[in-house]
Amino acid sequence: MQTPIRIGTRESQLAVWQATTVQQLLQKNGIAAELVYIKSDGDIDLKTPLYEMGVQGIFTRSLDIALLNGAIDIAVHSMKDVPTQLPQGMVQCAVLERASFKDILVVNGELSNVSSQLSLASDSNPEFQISNSKLVIATSSIRRKAQWLHRYPNHIIENLRGNVNTRLKKVAESNWDGAIFAGAGLERINLRPASSIDLDWMLPAPAQGAIMVVCREGDTKCFEACQHFHHTDTALCTQIERDFLRALMGGCSTPISALAQIQNNQVHFKGNIVAVDGTAKVEIENTVLISEATDLGCIAAKAILEQGGKAIVDSINHAN
Repeated sequence: MQTPIRIGTRESQLAVWQATTVQQLLQKNGIAAELVYIKSDGDIDLKTPLYEMGVQGIFTRSLDIALLNGAIDIAVHSMKDVPTQLPQGMVQCAVLERASFKDILVVNGELSNVSSQLSLASDSNPEFQISNSKLVIATSSIRRKAQWLHRYPNHIIENLRGNVNTRLKKVAESNWDGAIFAGAGLERINLRPASSIDLDWMLPAPAQGAIMVVCREGDTKCFEACQHFHHTDTALCTQIERDFLRALMGGCSTPISALAQIQNNQVHFKGNIVAVDGTAKVEIENTVLISEATDLGCIAAKAILEQGGKAIVDSINHAN
C-alpha cells in the first residue's frame, strides 16, 4: 500500500485551504496525501542546530522545523512569507499558479464614505495628495503602511495583526475606516467582503498571491510528485521578485515591493522601495525577453540603488 505524503499545515483557515489544495492536486495524479496539523513554535521542540541552519521566517518556522525533523514530508507556505534563503536541507519542489497579487482595502462601514475620499487620488493623477482627509487605516505591514502614507500622508495607520479571520473581526469591531489585506487570502476562503476596493496603485509584496511547496533536499519522491503541478511562469516571476527583494536587503518587514508579469514572451517588471514614513519612494520598471530574464531581479535592484534607493535602504538599516 502506498504511504501517503504527509503535508504540514498551520491550523488557520487559509493555511488549511492551501494545504488541502496541494493534497487535491497530488490525489488528482494518483498520489495519496494526508494533512498534518503543526502547532505554533511553542509546541515544538526547537532544536538549536536547526536555527543555525537558518530557519528564520516568522510565519514558516514551525513547518520548516517539522519538515527538517522528519515529522512531515512537505510544507505548504504563502510564498510571500518565505525567506528568500531557504534553510539548509530544504528545497522548493513546486510553485502553484498564482492567484490575485493585489492588495485590497476592506472598508469598515459604507463603501461610499471612504471611496469618495480616496478617489481624489486617481491613477491618472497618482501623486495627488488629499489635504483634508484624515482616514484611519489598519495594517501590520510596513510595506503597505509606507506606500499608503506616500499617497495619503495625512492618514493615520493603526497596527493590525492575526490571521485573516481575526483581522476581519477586529476591523468590524473597531472605529477604523478600513484595513489592507492581500486579496488572494480573502478570496481563497470566500471571505472577501462586498465593501472592499482593489488597490490597483499599490505594488504587492514579492511573490504575493503565490503558494510554495517545499520538501527535504534529496527527497526525490516528494519532489517529483509535486512537479506535476509546478507552474513555470509563476515560478519565474516570483523568483525575479524575490531576487529583487534579497538583493536590496529585504524580508517581509521591509517596505520593498515587486511584481513581474509575463506577456507576449516578455517579462514586465515593476519594483519600488519606500521610506517607512512614506516621505520618499524610488521605483523602477523594465521589460525583457523571457530568455533574458534570469537576472532581472538583481539587475533591477542594482539600478534602483543607484537611482536613490540606497539612501532609503541606509535609513531603514540605521533605524534598525
